[in-house]
Amino acid sequence: MPCALVGRVAAALGNGTFWAVGAVVATAAAGPAASTRATGVMVGGITLANIVGVPLGTAAGQLGGWQAPFWMLAALAVAAAVVVARQLPADTTRTDTSLRAETAALKHPRLWLVYLAIALIQAGIMGAYSYVAPLLTERAHLASAVVPLAMLGFGIGALAGTTVGGRLGDRRPYTTLIPATAVTAAILGAITLWATNSVVAVVLVVLLGAAGFANNPIVVGEVVRIAGAGRSLPMALATSAFQVGIAAGSWLGGIALTSSLGLKGPSLTGFAFALAALLPLGLLAASHRKTESARS
Repeated sequence: MPCALVGRVAAALGNGTFWAVGAVVATAAAGPAASTRATGVMVGGITLANIVGVPLGTAAGQLGGWQAPFWMLAALAVAAAVVVARQLPADTTRTDTSLRAETAALKHPRLWLVYLAIALIQAGIMGAYSYVAPLLTERAHLASAVVPLAMLGFGIGALAGTTVGGRLGDRRPYTTLIPATAVTAAILGAITLWATNSVVAVVLVVLLGAAGFANNPIVVGEVVRIAGAGRSLPMALATSAFQVGIAAGSWLGGIALTSSLGLKGPSLTGFAFALAALLPLGLLAASHRKTESARS
């Protein structure tokens, strides 16, 4: 158990570092006009990994024991590191990366509104999705054998949402973000009220993936726009905001599940978080419009 815990912490450190630096490199390579689309490709990669990798990892574990997926991932990570080392230019940006410059980039108030929005949106999605299995089996009466297919549908919806969000976010960030978040809240409300039929519940879960994940590349693209390209520390804090939201949503969703709300609790918790996310997004949209008007 201690070794497994140490391994999880080490993997988390590597994952956070990769996303912070990887997003900087991707957006710098794509340029300011396509930063959200580049982020969408990155986020789409992790979404696709969940769609394909989870079933493959499960199959590998069943065939070769629980250690097999970890050895497979280690080998793939080494191979990916070799490819990145060979293909990535030594210097993709000339931005000042001193600690003072990185810290100065955090002084933008709008940046912290983006972080808040990221955390609230993720808490909304994961507050419900973390407990999707009991929702589908106990409330919607879906056969347990079909639950993985419903989760696959969520992943496919998330990939589609990430792709669409990445394409629209560069041109119309807040006219995409606010409706997508409002739709996410509406879907979570619909799950709370009407997810008692298996077909309805599965459709709503797939739509939750599509609407919720459409936001991810856009909010990361806004971090790049506000903090400036090539800033690793603001991007690292964006990754932290995602994790804080996932942890908070899952935790409070679990508390709601064991409360008198029962199976309605997680989706109702998610609904409250998604609704709350509209406040920082509204403030950001107003500030964005003011900035655009001043430029013109």
